[in-house]
Amino acid sequence: MSAASGSYYLPKPTHWPILGSIGLLTLAFGFALTINGYVPGPWLMLTGALVIVLMLFGWFGTVVHESQSGMYNQQVDRSFRMGMGWFIFSEVMFFSGFFFALFYLREIAVPIIGHDHLLWPGFHAAWPTSGPMGAPFTPMDAWGIPAINTLILLTSGATVTWAHWGLLKENRKQLIFGLILTIALGLTFVGLQAFEYYRAYTQFGMSLKAGVYGATFFLLTGFHGFHVTLGVIMLSTMLVRSIKGHFTPEHHFAFEAVTWYWHFVDVVWLFLFVFVYWL
Repeated sequence: MSAASGSYYLPKPTHWPILGSIGLLTLAFGFALTINGYVPGPWLMLTGALVIVLMLFGWFGTVVHESQSGMYNQQVDRSFRMGMGWFIFSEVMFFSGFFFALFYLREIAVPIIGHDHLLWPGFHAAWPTSGPMGAPFTPMDAWGIPAINTLILLTSGATVTWAHWGLLKENRKQLIFGLILTIALGLTFVGLQAFEYYRAYTQFGMSLKAGVYGATFFLLTGFHGFHVTLGVIMLSTMLVRSIKGHFTPEHHFAFEAVTWYWHFVDVVWLFLFVFVYWL
């Protein structure tokens, strides 16, 4: 069905959802075996992960082929935009849950424990804390690597927007160079985050044993780092497609969706910097 047609686009039946379900089931089963100490567990996890990667390459490759073949119309474009909008909303709710947990611990749970002098004598209710039974640690300083990473992500938001402007102006060099800069900044962010984790473990006594502070720190920063890594992978895919000349000023929602995701990652980091590192 061509893009010129105004009728509803219905894709052909595909095996990719079934393959993805098999991969997820294998991964989950392997994880369950691994945490219970069974030998086949890690191998099943690896097999499941490889099946999922195969599914992603195949399914997204099919979508790209359909898009480049002119099979999508305005109805499909609206569907993609609504789908990406709801996906980002679900991610907002995902991180909101973690931020609420941090708020609950800091403003409600820790003060309550601090007032219970009979059960926890000598416990000083102040944040950051590892709790009454946590290991001692040194809190992470906001004005070192975190501040540098904040500048890096804010700059990456500007470079990806600059790349988008290049696409709209049909300036292919600006588009490609802007994407390269954004990917380089994203990789730098991930590298600095990994180095900060290394310093946290080896120099500051920061681990999951550091009670509620360690748990919330690694939960929030770890999931954010995972999202940045996914964003870099998606930006790299957009770079390859841009080099191949896939996008036009009128037809480039895949690129636009990735920029939405990247700006979302930037905003989440600003909240992390303020509430996890600074305050």
